[in-house]
Amino acid sequence: MPADPGVVDFDSLQEDPARWIGVVAALGARYSSAPAVPAGEGTVLVALLGRELVLKLYPPFLRDHFEFERAMLGHLQGRLSVPTPHLVDSAEHAGWPYIVMTQLQGTPLDRVWPNLEQHERCAVLRAIGRLAAEVHALPLGPMPALAPRWTDFLQGQRERCHARQQRTGLPAHLLAQLESFLLSPVPEGPDVILTGEYTPFNLLHQGSGLSAMFDFGDGLVGPREYDWLGPLCFLAAGDASRVDALFDGYHGRPFDRGQREALLRLMLLHRYSNLRAQIAVPGWQAAPDFATLAAQIWP
Repeated sequence: MPADPGVVDFDSLQEDPARWIGVVAALGARYSSAPAVPAGEGTVLVALLGRELVLKLYPPFLRDHFEFERAMLGHLQGRLSVPTPHLVDSAEHAGWPYIVMTQLQGTPLDRVWPNLEQHERCAVLRAIGRLAAEVHALPLGPMPALAPRWTDFLQGQRERCHARQQRTGLPAHLLAQLESFLLSPVPEGPDVILTGEYTPFNLLHQGSGLSAMFDFGDGLVGPREYDWLGPLCFLAAGDASRVDALFDGYHGRPFDRGQREALLRLMLLHRYSNLRAQIAVPGWQAAPDFATLAAQIWP
């Protein structure tokens, strides 16, 4: 493995499993006799070891993600209504930290979602709301020491926001309004553990409901609203009944529409903000301003 790859070099490596699966297979052989099979399209190298285990190998520049995920696996274990992976081992190979964890049962929610009826989608969103509330009610434990301070994180996102939104294709008329829109407040509140993983790509579905949640490397500690963005964008997708279903599960009340613009500012400042990929509302690019766009996303 390269000793200290940059982001571009790592992306190239990740897209060519033939270059790294041998190393992961050799590491995995310490834990399982099953062959290592590349899996996922996340931010690290992931392989399945048979049907029981998963190995995640982190590039050196994502050591903070490794540390956060390792701690989260222990902190969440057995404390939620759905399973999370059990930490089997953590170690390091040539400066690349890795985690071995148990494999969970179910089908990724993004594969199941298109085939669900509306009432089934609302039921899943209620379950996601309940799950997020469970995590947000947990004590912070060791997590604040392993995450950037929220104010520092947000400031860094503000500094990079215009360049990121330009790069990811925010329409020019909205890009011109971006700086003034971001001058108003974003949601604030008590710190909670933010997994960032209430998206269809990190939840498993089995039978009639959620069966597991995984992937915590890019978690944070900050206001709960940050965790609402994933399910609201990818799953509620501009449908008012689905929006309210999420919050019915979260705290038994409909969504407060007065929060829409503050949430949109937080979405623009999100670590992975890319509105073209995240807003599943047809024609949203034609919204004349951010207030109109917020009303379309959260009707």
